[in-house]
Amino acid sequence: MNTPTPANPTFTVLLIEDDEDIAEPLVFGLQSEGLRVLHAANGAQGLALARGERPDVILLDVMLPDMDGFTICRTIRGESATPILMLTARGQEMDRVMGLEVGADDYIVKPFSFRELLARVRAILRRRELDRGAAPTDRLTVGELVLDRTARQVWRRDRQIELSPREFDLLVVLLEHPGEALSRQELLDRVWGEEWIGNPRTLDVHIRWLREKIEDDSTAPLYIQTVRGHGYRLVNPSV
Repeated sequence: MNTPTPANPTFTVLLIEDDEDIAEPLVFGLQSEGLRVLHAANGAQGLALARGERPDVILLDVMLPDMDGFTICRTIRGESATPILMLTARGQEMDRVMGLEVGADDYIVKPFSFRELLARVRAILRRRELDRGAAPTDRLTVGELVLDRTARQVWRRDRQIELSPREFDLLVVLLEHPGEALSRQELLDRVWGEEWIGNPRTLDVHIRWLREKIEDDSTAPLYIQTVRGHGYRLVNPSV
């Protein structure tokens, strides 16, 4: 594509999409918004660009000619915490949940408007911008959990815990309000953005993932408690 690239783009978006009728206007539109955009027409090229260019966000199509998006997402997530937004034409809930299961941070179902996609991308990039400006010793601690916002790292009992970008952002909000019952809508607005339009079950999936990573027994969580009919709260189990 011969669309112009901004002189001083702040963020880089990697689009992995084989359909030129979809890719070309997306590349042009995102570049028009001041973003640097890389485009890969297949999975192998997309993986190479993800590894070599370290984009700030990846837009990943599910159906690609050489490998499916779920495989690519799982591979990228095993190597990087880069936010991944999956583009899917599939309407079945299980396909959307599968994307979250393999590590995607969000998904958007085709056909979608450019403005809707841009709102999702902007929400992700706003969080990246806030992370860049975080204070050097900006740490949150509850019980044995320690979170460093600047390094985007989490530890428990001196063991580092690997989280996806969305899991990390969700844990930040919970740690900022220890003992406070946060509603499902508040968590969705704070972590996914008020512009986000999607399946609320996304929150439950990410809560389950967090429990599996920070709890001794995810089926009997001590840190992240369910507030029936309302949402979730994070507590110090030693208090």
